[in-house]
Amino acid sequence: MLSLFSFRKLWAFTGPGFLMSIAYLDPGNIESDLQSGAIAGFKLLWVLLVATIIGLLLQRLAARLGVVTGMHLAEVCNRHYPTVPRIILWLMVELAIIGSDMQEVIGCAIAFNLLSVGRIPLWAGVLITIFDTFVFLFLDKYGLRKLEAFFGFLITIMALSFGYEYVRVAPDQVEVLKGMFVPYCSGCGAAQLEQAVGIVGAVIMPHNIYLHSALVKSRDINRGNKKEVKEANKYYFIESSIALFISFLINVFVVAVFAEAFYGKTNMEVGQKCNESGSPHSDLFPANNQTLEVDIYKGGVVLGCFFGPAALYIWAVGILAAGQSSTMTGTYSGQFVMEGFLNLRWSRFARVLLTRSIAILPTLLVAVFEDVQHLTGMNDFLNVLQSMQLPFALIPILTFTSLTSLMNDFANGLMWKISGGLLILGVCAINIYFVVVYVFALNNTILYVFSAILSFAYLSFILYLMWHCLIALGVSCLDFRGSVRYPPAVLVDEQPELDS
Repeated sequence: MLSLFSFRKLWAFTGPGFLMSIAYLDPGNIESDLQSGAIAGFKLLWVLLVATIIGLLLQRLAARLGVVTGMHLAEVCNRHYPTVPRIILWLMVELAIIGSDMQEVIGCAIAFNLLSVGRIPLWAGVLITIFDTFVFLFLDKYGLRKLEAFFGFLITIMALSFGYEYVRVAPDQVEVLKGMFVPYCSGCGAAQLEQAVGIVGAVIMPHNIYLHSALVKSRDINRGNKKEVKEANKYYFIESSIALFISFLINVFVVAVFAEAFYGKTNMEVGQKCNESGSPHSDLFPANNQTLEVDIYKGGVVLGCFFGPAALYIWAVGILAAGQSSTMTGTYSGQFVMEGFLNLRWSRFARVLLTRSIAILPTLLVAVFEDVQHLTGMNDFLNVLQSMQLPFALIPILTFTSLTSLMNDFANGLMWKISGGLLILGVCAINIYFVVVYVFALNNTILYVFSAILSFAYLSFILYLMWHCLIALGVSCLDFRGSVRYPPAVLVDEQPELDS
């Protein structure tokens, strides 16, 4: 029987969930939020709620794996998958991390540009983000708890910034609640459906599953004591619930602001308003009656046109906090993934230098040779990239948390196995649809053929992972030659390197 609830113990376990929740507030999510509000009004808030709940359940599995085994997901994958699948998994997760890093770079560059009234060009903003991560690495030397507190401060800045926009615009609260709890989308078409799928892809981040399973190792738990393990699982779940509730509210602020102020607006209406307000950015909006399309950059501009310069600058501060905070979590994700899959230990300095360079180069080229529309347009491609990587986190986490040989008494029960399997199939199907829609919109035969070849290899690997997963779930008849073997659990009490 678990002990009574203790705020002191909850405080002791507080930290990993808030670092994990940063991924739900990165610039890619913020852009998805504002586009959802501008395209569908309040009608897709319930999709955001459902996606956040799904994310919480998946994060629960990730935390449980780390708490029970003392190993994070990448380490478990290393131990149980053969060499070739393991390397492919590592490459896919690295691709997701680099894609997320690019979104952070884009968000920070746009925030610097807005805050400086265009004096800091986009390419300079991209270069500035090369150095900010090393500042965070310096902060890490002061200890994990101080770093967790700093991230709590950045989340607070986001809550205040986007909360200010929410109060300033004053959305209809009845419509907000209706959109959140009534699953409907009357009058919606392909654009709204695509946006709904995009919300799921933006909210649930593949590398975040790996990250959370590692972060929970930072607390001292006697894994030989079943009561302590149960208690840790309970408090981590409570902490994750609180953290994701806060991130959900911040996302709602953004959706509701753009739903109330800009849903149904045309380019001409917004352009005229920007002209009247004396905005230097009125040329962003062509003089036509097409529905307004917004991104992170245009979002700040239109807020400034309608609600004054303060709204623009406060928006930019929120975007900057979102980009900067997600920078460090991406760094940690990459570190754990590399160490777990390859047993390769790099210094965080070397790790950041490599991944940030890979992320910076294409972003910098676009920033130098193209305009802000092309830079923000990269987010659509990056959201598709993140969606494609989702199965490579979701299938392994369900596989290994269902293994009695690994999790002992904490393995998933029958209901968790069935609901988790259906959940992951649903998320994967939604994201495959998102990718198909994106590819067909490219309208290029050569790209169709190239995509078909990649899709065959992609789906073949997913089927391989699902085969392993079904065997772990108890469908032993699929193990035709008895080739799938899962060794028993070995409790590990090592703390992750960031705890030093």
